[in-house]
Amino acid sequence: MRKVRLGKTELMVTEVGFGGIPIIPLAFDEAVGIVRHCFERGINFFDTANAYGDSEKKIGEALSGVRDQIILATKTGRRDAEGAAKHIARSLEQLKTDHVDIYQFHNVGNEEALNQILGPGGAYEAAARARDEGNIRFISFSSHDIALSIKACRTGRFATVQFPFNFIESDPANELHKVAQEMDMGVIGMKPLGGGLLERADLCFKFLQQYPYNVPIPGIAAISEIDEILDLYEHREPLTETDRRDIETMRSELGSHFCHRCGYCMPCEQAIQIPVVLGFRASARRLSPPVVQGMVKAAMASAENCIECEECLEKCPYSLPIPELLKENLEAYRAYAAQHGLT
Repeated sequence: MRKVRLGKTELMVTEVGFGGIPIIPLAFDEAVGIVRHCFERGINFFDTANAYGDSEKKIGEALSGVRDQIILATKTGRRDAEGAAKHIARSLEQLKTDHVDIYQFHNVGNEEALNQILGPGGAYEAAARARDEGNIRFISFSSHDIALSIKACRTGRFATVQFPFNFIESDPANELHKVAQEMDMGVIGMKPLGGGLLERADLCFKFLQQYPYNVPIPGIAAISEIDEILDLYEHREPLTETDRRDIETMRSELGSHFCHRCGYCMPCEQAIQIPVVLGFRASARRLSPPVVQGMVKAAMASAENCIECEECLEKCPYSLPIPELLKENLEAYRAYAAQHGLT
């Protein structure tokens, strides 16, 4: 596979990486086999997170014997130094390694979180200490908020930025990617298939091939999935006019009912976990029923608290009919739970 320079890290990563969420519900040996297959097909960049169930353990088991040939990225959701230090130690143990190449602060969504991470006693202190001790090579972050990400990039304290990027969520190319490149930061593209909403892999990866600096990390749950994606890179073709029309059709169909998970609607005064509720269908497409239930049950219960105050409508930059979508997704979840015998 072709490799690209991941910004100032100087790491040469394959132009497609591996996202570690979908292996969570798989049997341990099956997941290990899929990860190993990806490596054997040439992928050298593997991304996961402390919060992704046993994903780190599965990746560690699959790749510990070839550690010198791969680049590992993982994440912590902790914002404090003590919590982040514990997560770093746990990740090293679970990944069966003495160092992580890229350590990311997970889903930094607002200035409060960024300030806490970078401030006294913040998680950055633990990551910097681990970097000095050789347990981390580069410190980075992931986010769903463009403005916040631009601000974080401009601090000069991060080596890469991980952000959603696909033909539905293409706004990052307008400014965020440019700022990252100005700062010589690597760009990692999560959700290349729209978090499971976009089923045309050919369109998704033809689109992404136009942005060679962006390294997509599709979540892989089956050998056939990565084989299809890599075949699109081995026999790459440009987008045709028919492809572009199909993309525009999908954009128009999803435009009014597609949650971009930007988080601008939060917090909700009724404590409704809006992005999780609106992402239910994507989770149901990608994961097993027990895992879906574990991820969304509490959020779905929170949706019952909606009083249709419409504050979220005012805050949503995409003008989504959020109260209506909350009802639709709650009804869909109830049907899904009944179908699969979930309580």
